[in-house]
Amino acid sequence: MEELMGTQRPVRRIVRPDEAIALLERAVPGLAALRRQDPAVFDWRAVEAAIGTALPSDFKSLAEWYPAFELDEFLGVCTPLPGEEDGWAKGTAEEREGGDSAYPADLRPAELASTALMSWGESTDGDQFFWSALGDDPEQWPVTVCSRNGPWWHYAGGTVQFLAELCDGTLEPWALPPVRPVITGWDAPGGGRREAV
Repeated sequence: MEELMGTQRPVRRIVRPDEAIALLERAVPGLAALRRQDPAVFDWRAVEAAIGTALPSDFKSLAEWYPAFELDEFLGVCTPLPGEEDGWAKGTAEEREGGDSAYPADLRPAELASTALMSWGESTDGDQFFWSALGDDPEQWPVTVCSRNGPWWHYAGGTVQFLAELCDGTLEPWALPPVRPVITGWDAPGGGRREAV
């Protein structure tokens, strides 16, 4: 059984998606170049019905303004593609129900054994980034990190704020390497993957 290292808390939890995205854009200067001219349109109501829960608004806003992207050849942020959200929702629903989780209850810390984990990112080294779906308010769900080295930990802020604070060094990267604020890949319009040169 793995251990839960603890919880890191931001000085102030940012709840407005536009404020969180502005923080991330300041932390990762190259991100702004990927920003869509107009937000992508997703059928969030259908996605959330398929998953069985609402999703955090900062994540939805990130998906609307940005394609899925990779930071520092390490951390991939997994957002749905416009028009392909059904497949993303199906995978997330299976994961939430425990049917497709890479981390069944017996591989988690005891404190998380019965918690619904929903993945939103992964590293090239095998680290996993989740929401711990605790309670009915997704705006309060913590980010939960499962390091490939074994330790698990929480961040008591939203996904976008987590990414910003991980990249700007505000957040201690427990059991993770430091993440440079560099975009190294992203989903290109029309499909396919683009790599930074």
